[in-house]
Amino acid sequence: MDTDTSTPRAGACAGTALLRAEPADFRVDERIEMAPEPAAEHLWLRVRKTGENTDYVARLLARIAGVDGRAMGFAGRKDRHAVTTQWFSIQLPGKPDPDFSALPPSVEVLETVRRQRKLQTGGLRGNDFVLRLREFAGDARLLDSRLEELRRDGVPNYFGVQRFGREAGNIERARAWFSGALRVCDRSERGILLSSARSAVFNAVLARRVAEGNWTRLLPGEAVQLDGSGSWFLDDGSDATLPERLAAGDIHPSGPLWGSGELASQGEARLLETDVSALHADLVGGLEANGLRQERRPLRLLPRNLAWEWLDDTSIELRFGLPAGCYATTLLAEVLDTREPERGAPG
Repeated sequence: MDTDTSTPRAGACAGTALLRAEPADFRVDERIEMAPEPAAEHLWLRVRKTGENTDYVARLLARIAGVDGRAMGFAGRKDRHAVTTQWFSIQLPGKPDPDFSALPPSVEVLETVRRQRKLQTGGLRGNDFVLRLREFAGDARLLDSRLEELRRDGVPNYFGVQRFGREAGNIERARAWFSGALRVCDRSERGILLSSARSAVFNAVLARRVAEGNWTRLLPGEAVQLDGSGSWFLDDGSDATLPERLAAGDIHPSGPLWGSGELASQGEARLLETDVSALHADLVGGLEANGLRQERRPLRLLPRNLAWEWLDDTSIELRFGLPAGCYATTLLAEVLDTREPERGAPG
């Protein structure tokens, strides 16, 4: 069974570059919901970590606080090979703030605040990135031009390759599980495999629309998604303002996050989605059988405040923000072939 997760670009590749030569070349700052609320038993910490993954830092904070993993919360997992700033929460009923002075230099607590509730994944609004690319080889003028296009038109909103595991292994395991050839009892692993399968079907629909050149326009029967929202409405052809709203970034074409129930789209848009989904019938069937419901995701990703600066002839720094669930590597892949240094297995 085909497990190819490669995705076509919407435009030309400008060259090659080295990414993450060192952790500081990939900086991420989390944006979360922080509505005012009274101080209570949940301690929220804004933490800067260097070269560490989120789960490791959560375990480290829990050990110092003397709590188990169920007391911990965070809004999203962040890259290990990076310098990332993110929030964690620790439930400490009737307990004082722990002393975090014993943390290693790679983990710094920047600020703390007491709040009423645990930090949940849904609280993540997005992430701001500063990426430094080195050893660029290619056409610098073309790269500038392509970045201008991205700033104006956005990029195809593919799920990143990290969603599928090493060599797309998550997709192979999902297929084996759905067919009954593999038992998957762990709830967390089930979630990972369902997410990978759903992402693969979405990417396949988006790849078809990129290949056909219609990923930035509304097809007849489009399920139109509001920017920054899970809400959508059907384009029945009666609203003459939609092209203007599309150009302004207020709305986007959308694709299916597969599950049971009727597709939101109609007409030409639905025909394309059903045609592509039929090529992945095993994944579609497994998603439906495991209780997921139809949802939508924008086909177009508009980076927030995209800017760049050439540091020298072969180094460029990019700054931009993305909504939650979107990938910086997806943006980079639209304009460059990037490589990373060889790294040994984690210790």
